[in-house]
Amino acid sequence: MTHAETFFTEAERQQIAATIGEAEKKTSGEIVAMVVAASDTYPEARLLAGLAIGGLAALLITDLFLANSLGYFVPLLLCGAMTVGSLAKISPPLLRLFIPPSRLEARVAERALRAFYEKKLHTTRDNTGVLFFISLLERKVWILADSGIYQKISKKTMMTHTTDIAVGIKQGQACNALCREIEAVGVILARHFPIKADDTNELSNEVITG
Repeated sequence: MTHAETFFTEAERQQIAATIGEAEKKTSGEIVAMVVAASDTYPEARLLAGLAIGGLAALLITDLFLANSLGYFVPLLLCGAMTVGSLAKISPPLLRLFIPPSRLEARVAERALRAFYEKKLHTTRDNTGVLFFISLLERKVWILADSGIYQKISKKTMMTHTTDIAVGIKQGQACNALCREIEAVGVILARHFPIKADDTNELSNEVITG
């Protein structure tokens, strides 16, 4: 599984931080970028993968080589289930096969909401925090904003900027895609929440990992 800490190179992290800094020069909004390895451990998916693939392997082995002996099938099933389950834990493509898309979407949304409060994006002076949340296992992006933002900009509008980032992750161009969408959201924020004379940088521009 890809580690969040090493997903972006140091140069890319600096590029993202600089992009956030430039966007915030024109708006009182506070932008934060966060990347996590996964939004959940999905134990039920590991179990399902183990039983499905391990069970099939055990069935084939006992059928072809062990005369359909139940005495061999059960131990082989258990061994196969544990082995495949362990492989699924470290193999995102395999694990994703056994997770419904709706489950992936829900877990990323829930993890983003938790991160929003854990990282104190809800504490800005004008309630103008915006979180760009990337979950690597799911290859999904969630953009979450505080109440002050949603008074003038709809959630749907904010979420339209997630697709390009998700595509960038799949294509190995996550940094460039993220920076483009931060710039685009920055323009929207500047239109509705222009910079104030006494504005301060309330949240760090550095990429957060978790």
